[in-house]
Amino acid sequence: MNANSGIPKKKKERSLHLGVDVPFLVCVLALLAIGLLMVYSAGWEYSMTTLGEKPDYLFNRQIQFVILGCLGAALIYSIDYHRFKKLLFPMMVAVVILLILVSFVYGETRLGARRSLFQGSIQPSEFAKLAVVIYLAFWLYAKQDVLDSVKFGLLPLAGILGLIAGLIMAQPDFSAVLTIVLMGGIMFFIGGGNIRQIIVVLLVVMVIGSALIFLYPTAHTRVSDFVAGLQDPQNASYQTQRSIEAIVKGGFWGVGIGHATTKFTGLPVAPTDSIYAVIVEELGLFGAAVVVLLFLFFLWRGLTIASQAPDLLGKLLAAGISIWIFVEAAINICVMVNIIPIAGNALPFISAGGSNMVTVLAGVGFILNVSRATANQKNKEEGRPIDEVVDLRRNDGWRSVPRSRRSSNAHQTSR
Repeated sequence: MNANSGIPKKKKERSLHLGVDVPFLVCVLALLAIGLLMVYSAGWEYSMTTLGEKPDYLFNRQIQFVILGCLGAALIYSIDYHRFKKLLFPMMVAVVILLILVSFVYGETRLGARRSLFQGSIQPSEFAKLAVVIYLAFWLYAKQDVLDSVKFGLLPLAGILGLIAGLIMAQPDFSAVLTIVLMGGIMFFIGGGNIRQIIVVLLVVMVIGSALIFLYPTAHTRVSDFVAGLQDPQNASYQTQRSIEAIVKGGFWGVGIGHATTKFTGLPVAPTDSIYAVIVEELGLFGAAVVVLLFLFFLWRGLTIASQAPDLLGKLLAAGISIWIFVEAAINICVMVNIIPIAGNALPFISAGGSNMVTVLAGVGFILNVSRATANQKNKEEGRPIDEVVDLRRNDGWRSVPRSRRSSNAHQTSR
């Protein structure tokens, strides 16, 4: 017998898995900081001339929306995401009611569309985007056995998307409809849907979309301006021309925070839809590239969280919301440089506006919720509850936090 057999063998120390994905959270905070800075820069003139308010009106409102969104995200983060199943039906009913109200009853017409309630404070189409992603995540998770069936898989999915998209089309809001249909196809693919059914749906959507372009004058004008802008930037839409002007003025390093002039000389809705053009002019191509890289990093971390999720539902929630937010950002940025036709998408975390900010931060809460569930599962497998007290005294330094003495003794006793 080995003389040292009675001495317990020291086990390799393992670090405690935190309940928050720190790189993901830092990325979100960085985007929020950039957003507040740019709203402050682009919003003071807009607050006075367009809204008839004090110079800091838009900036102060944006801070309030960020705080409200963060509180909502914290609440969502603290609740096991499986429990939200009970809220799916009330959530969808509320979204449908809001869409009916804005489209047919109390909607306020702005720029040729009825998209908002209460003097622009609420845009139901923004809530609908997140609601559809969450609902589809739970629906696809529950219908895994019948997804290959057209009757029980594809047709119900088309019904869900068709109802929401139809109500939004009544406003009309083409970009929101495009986002919802696109996310429906992506979610169906991630959830294990039949690829042939997805191709059929895409073909049908392309046919319907082409018909709508000719039926709606606004959509037809946007596509015509886009094609003309590809041939000659001087023939592009007014918003695209002013955006390109801002980009040219910015150069590589930009003119400096607060020194942009295009936002004062006709750049449409500078603090909201066109805020990326303001970013390029003031921070240059360097600052614009940083914003793009932050969104790419956001997508990568979100998909990483999804890949590590403890179950398919967590995977669908984290992946779906991450892709949705990235798609929103990509559409906004591409519009500013005339890669796609004009769309009314806000730039997530950055554009001024309450509905988009609160909705996007709620989505962040769900992603962090999934990362929390993953950390809980890993700590449970290693015998480390997430709420265990961590000893960060000097003798631990920056090393991995060791297992608690109690857990170690219990393990030795069991042996």
